[in-house]
Amino acid sequence: MKQLIIITPVKDSIDLTLQTVEAVLASDIRVPFVYRVYNDFSTPENTARLEDAAGRLGFELVNLSDVTDHPSPNYRLVLQMAQADAIKADAGLLIIESDVVVKKDTIQQLYEGALERPDCGIAAAVTVDEQENVNFPYLFARKREKRVYAEKKRFSFCCSLLTLDFLKRYDFHLLDPAKNWYDVTISHRSLKEGFTNYLFMNLTVLHRPHSSRPWKLLKYTNPWKYYWLKYTKGLDKI
Repeated sequence: MKQLIIITPVKDSIDLTLQTVEAVLASDIRVPFVYRVYNDFSTPENTARLEDAAGRLGFELVNLSDVTDHPSPNYRLVLQMAQADAIKADAGLLIIESDVVVKKDTIQQLYEGALERPDCGIAAAVTVDEQENVNFPYLFARKREKRVYAEKKRFSFCCSLLTLDFLKRYDFHLLDPAKNWYDVTISHRSLKEGFTNYLFMNLTVLHRPHSSRPWKLLKYTNPWKYYWLKYTKGLDKI
């Protein structure tokens, strides 16, 4: 991996997204990188805010409305576009979701950690709350020490680096178009292809679960309504 392509998919939730963006751009990154924000049919007002921020802050903005008329979510398309760009650039693909805030050294340390492990398919930073307590989706690891673990459970793409070797091995055009999200599919595929996925418990990132999709908070406050929406409207297919 000669460089990184860093992406953040977003639909609305612009205030939190801009915190994500500002943290990425304030990072101490020594490897060459490109940072792209994929705007997945945010409202016209929020699209204008993203366009203004792109001009001020210097990240690349891709409005998916210029690329497709397929309704949001378009995560599969984003992954396919980013994979092609990464392979062309001999780059790793770092996904940082719009409800995550990285620390100054997160990106560089994650890149170096992946490079140090030739079998690495995916390298992920662990997610925490404001008190540095491990939170969703890595609650299964909350009692672990602050070191790096080879992990067989599924990864989330909150802050995950997909290595170039893995990107070359598995074509994202094979992803099931009937699904909305692909964290589980891709992290399991990495293992199936013979790679090892590493969870970096020593690299923490602030995660505000489901801030970008607040309806999902119903899973904890009103599970009956959450599952009714999930199955009657076909939402959140993983």
